Amino acid sequence: MQFKDIIGQADVKRNLIELVQHNRLSHALLFLGKEGSGVLPMALSFAQYVVCEKVSGQWSMVNKGPSLFADDPPQVISNPQPATDSCGSCPACTKSQQFVHPDIHFSYPVVTKKPGTPPVSTDYITEWREFIKGYPYGNIYDWLQFIGAENKQGNITANECNDIIRKLSLKSFESEYKVLILWMPEYLGNEGNKLLKLIEEPPPDTLFILVAENESLILPTILSRCQLIKIPALEIKEVEEALISRNKTVPETARQVASVSEGNYREALQMVQHADEDWQSLLREWLNAMLKTGPIAQTRWVEEISKHGREKQKQFLRYFNHLLELAVRLRVIGGESNIPEKERDFAERLNKIAGIEQQQAIIEELDKAAYYIERNANAKILFHALTIKLYHIIRDKIVFLAD
Repeated sequence: MQFKDIIGQADVKRNLIELVQHNRLSHALLFLGKEGSGVLPMALSFAQYVVCEKVSGQWSMVNKGPSLFADDPPQVISNPQPATDSCGSCPACTKSQQFVHPDIHFSYPVVTKKPGTPPVSTDYITEWREFIKGYPYGNIYDWLQFIGAENKQGNITANECNDIIRKLSLKSFESEYKVLILWMPEYLGNEGNKLLKLIEEPPPDTLFILVAENESLILPTILSRCQLIKIPALEIKEVEEALISRNKTVPETARQVASVSEGNYREALQMVQHADEDWQSLLREWLNAMLKTGPIAQTRWVEEISKHGREKQKQFLRYFNHLLELAVRLRVIGGESNIPEKERDFAERLNKIAGIEQQQAIIEELDKAAYYIERNANAKILFHALTIKLYHIIRDKIVFLAD
């Protein structure tokens, strides 16, 4: 994968290239960004950049001695224009793009494949290659479903740590550098301390790239030994353009989905798959049942929403959040010409139902509900409870929603 294959993130790409060109690269990097921002694709592209024969050949022209890490003062011989991407055509790039380069190693959460056999990443290397080719913006849930983990919890085990130590103790096969991409270090328990010495004093020309979404779940002992590279959420326009150019999404649908996705390209792709869902009618039915028609209609609505899968339920809640945020913007900023007429009309009706403090309280409840859905909460119980909470939040200011 090359930098050009990544959506947006121009500043991050430029900073990474400058770290290499100016000899300021740490032996251990932590790529940190929210789901759907492109953290894993960035790590894959950077690993390819490091092993690319064109880039490493240029580096040898600039510095006498091969190290990226400033172990010895560089002796500048010449100053060619730095390569801003891997070439994509040399043997190293060809292997990297197929994820079979012998000096780029991968580690990721897995489940036991055979009873009684400690799981390690190499058990799933074929599935891993297929996954990152097809779903480079996928999350841990996508990965565990892809390998048929069902309700099992993925982990990076002590055996996996021992396997990492063994792999990186070997000399590189083809490249000057060995690279380990460790995806989701949040799944490393205390057994991750096995890697501390290796991270702090790695073999020569070894690069660790940790790829994470939640900094607070990473072992502090590992976190303190890494150079932090933050990957920001994507811009709405970047998501929209990517949906149109990569996913061949209709421009109007792409614009609407991008505005709701909150910079999460993975979420945007999920939404496009269900773009024909009439979330607005479902939401209108819910609010009318909540505020007008009473418990029987509420129960019927909860039964209906419970039949949807987890992803659809989350998208519905996200859509409701999006309309509430539009309502707040209309209240505070005033007219915005780029809001579709149907959404503007619904947002204005929401402003009649609830004040800004009530809307913020509803947004918080919707976020909590999405969190619990992600963790397999019972949908019927959750949406019954949410219906009651929202009713009590807005009961003092009721306006029925017309069809």
